[in-house]
Amino acid sequence: MSVNFVNITLKFKQMKKFGIFYGSMTGTTADVANRIAAKLGIDKEDVHNVATTAPSTVGDYENLIFATSTWGSGDVEEDWLDYLDALKAMDLRGHRIALVGVGDETMADTFCSGVGIIYDKLKDSGAYFIGSYPADVYKFNHSDAIVNGEPIGLLLDETNHADLTDGRIDGWLLTIGQYR
Repeated sequence: MSVNFVNITLKFKQMKKFGIFYGSMTGTTADVANRIAAKLGIDKEDVHNVATTAPSTVGDYENLIFATSTWGSGDVEEDWLDYLDALKAMDLRGHRIALVGVGDETMADTFCSGVGIIYDKLKDSGAYFIGSYPADVYKFNHSDAIVNGEPIGLLLDETNHADLTDGRIDGWLLTIGQYR
């Protein structure tokens, strides 16, 4: 898919400040977060590793992308654990959150479930979740990232289907660009 990012980047620049927050144990999710930022023209100082960023920094942004990998039996990346507890205590009314999950479809019972944990912890925070994107290109049995039959964000498999990632990011960015 060829996408004209001039128009979508202009839409994002018209939106209130946008920040990307990620947890990454192996660097894959960090890479995805930085690729998304580059496509949107988001400055590097607005891309944050939750391992080294105070949760209060989230308050500086109206529009947020939270990205995580999934570990073990469907767990969120470990740096998110305390971070989510701190975010849960914050008033996130007026914030928009888009979620990105990085997983491995061969973990068929927990594929990208880490973003399901983020959603579950923050769904009552007052924030508005945006960016559901179809995940039917992957084969899995269950994911906590599927809520009411729909993915709660962008789900990616860089292990088995890295060739799909850029196209999926492009399509997903078009969906979140409509929220202004």
